[in-house]
Amino acid sequence: MDVLSDRLRAMEESATLAMSRLSRELKAQGKDIISLSLGEPDFNTPDFIKEAAKQAIDENYSKYTPVSGYLDLRESICRKLKRDNNLDYEPSQIVTSTGAKQSIANVVMSLVNNGDEVIIPAPYWVSYVEIVKVAEGKPVVIQAGIESDFKITPEQLGVAITDNTKLMIFSSPCNPTGSVYSYEELKALAKVIEDTGIYVISDEIYEHINFSGGHTSLATFESIKDQVITVNGVSKAWAMTGWRLGYIAASKEIAAACEKIQGQFTSATCSITQRATIAAMDADPSVLNDMVAAFKSRRDLVLSKLNEIEGMKTNVPEGAFYLFPDISAFFGKSYNGRTIQTANDLAMYILEEGLVALVTGEAFGDPNCIRISYAAAEHELIEAMKRVKIALEKLN
Repeated sequence: MDVLSDRLRAMEESATLAMSRLSRELKAQGKDIISLSLGEPDFNTPDFIKEAAKQAIDENYSKYTPVSGYLDLRESICRKLKRDNNLDYEPSQIVTSTGAKQSIANVVMSLVNNGDEVIIPAPYWVSYVEIVKVAEGKPVVIQAGIESDFKITPEQLGVAITDNTKLMIFSSPCNPTGSVYSYEELKALAKVIEDTGIYVISDEIYEHINFSGGHTSLATFESIKDQVITVNGVSKAWAMTGWRLGYIAASKEIAAACEKIQGQFTSATCSITQRATIAAMDADPSVLNDMVAAFKSRRDLVLSKLNEIEGMKTNVPEGAFYLFPDISAFFGKSYNGRTIQTANDLAMYILEEGLVALVTGEAFGDPNCIRISYAAAEHELIEAMKRVKIALEKLN
C-alpha cells in the first residue's frame, strides 16, 4: 500500500527552494557558491517597521487574532489600496494570510472544482501550477516568449478560454520575467475577462519594485472588479520575507470563503507581524525609492554583463528583480564530456562549473530560459556574471 497521497505525488517540489537547498549543501562542503536563485531582497526590514513590532511585543499583542487579521490592519490595507491603486474596499473584503502564497492557495481552493480549467500565462511563478493541481483543477498554460516581453495578448487569452474555464492566475510585475503589463495592455485583457466572466487572481506582490513609471492594478477596471482577486503582501517591497504576511482584496463572498478555509488550516498569521504591517501599509511608498533605484541599477549592471556573452538573448524587464534570458543557443554544446540538452542541464552546469546558483526556466514554464535574481550586492553580481561568462565560454 502506498503511504503517500496521490495529490502529493502529483506535486513538484519548488525549483527555487530546491536550488536554494542545494546551494546551502554545497556551501556547507566549503564551495564558494554565489546564490542568485531565491526571490529575496538583500535589504533589511526598515527600522520603523521593526520598531512597530517591538512596540507590539511590549504591548502584549500575543493572543489569537481574528482569522482574517486585526480590524485596524485590514483598515490600513484598505487605505493603502485607495492611496496607491485607487481601489475602494471595505475591511470585510480583506483577508490577511501567512504570505501571498497562502493567499493564492486560499483563493484557488475556494473557487476551483475537480476538472475546472485555470489559465496560467507562461512564464509563471512555480507555485501557481502546483496549487491548481492540489485543488484538482486543470492548468491551461498560455506561452508568451521573449519576443513579446513574455506578455500574453487578448487574442491568446480569448482562444484559451472554454466553457470549463474558471480562473486565470498571473502576476505583474512578473516573477520570473520582471515583465510589467501597461494600463492599455491590461485594459485589453480586461475586455476579454468581462466578456467571458472568468475570475482572475492578480498577483501584485512586486507592485512597488517597478521601473516603468507606474503600476496598474487589474481591479482598476470597474466592470471586472468583482471578478478580480488582488493578491499582495509585504515580503518583497518591504523586505519582510520571513515575517510572513500576504493579503487579498476581493468580493465579500470570496473573502468570506478564504477566511473559512484559512480558519481550518492555519487561522491568522503572526500577531506581531500584523502590527508591524500596519506601519508598512501607512508609510508613503516614496520611502522605497532608494531601494527601487538600487534594483534598477543592478538590473542594468547584470543586463550589460549578460549581453557580453555570445548566445545569450535578453530583453529589458520593467519590474521585480529578475532577468529571464533565453539560453537555448547553448543547447547541444559540450565541455569536458558533458553535453547541455536542457535549461536544467545548463543551470546545473553553471552551479558545478561556475559555482553560481540560478534556476532553470523549465520550472517556470519556459524550457528555453533561466532565471537570475539580482537581489544581491553589486560586487556579488559582478563576480557571479564573471563566473557565468567563463563557464559558458568553455562550451563548444
